Amino acid sequence: MKILNIVTVTAALLFAGAAVAGPQCTEASQTEWMPTETMKQRLIDQGYTIDRFKVTDGNCYEIYGEDKNGVKVEIYFNPVSGDPVKERRND
Repeated sequence: MKILNIVTVTAALLFAGAAVAGPQCTEASQTEWMPTETMKQRLIDQGYTIDRFKVTDGNCYEIYGEDKNGVKVEIYFNPVSGDPVKERRND
């Protein structure tokens, strides 16, 4: 019975981690990605303020910042195309 409980708790923790993980953006080699400085400049030109820029485990560019209207955003981008993949806004 205790083993069943341990297995159940372990499975629940694994699935919970997968639920909060970010998206998978690309499987392309990093040599095919848009340079980070190019991506940052593209976002600045669109009116974003970037507080944090990082590469995720899912091979995305992820930013935390504000859009041109001052709304806080967290956005995942495909690093090859620069297209948004997932976005959260804090209106």
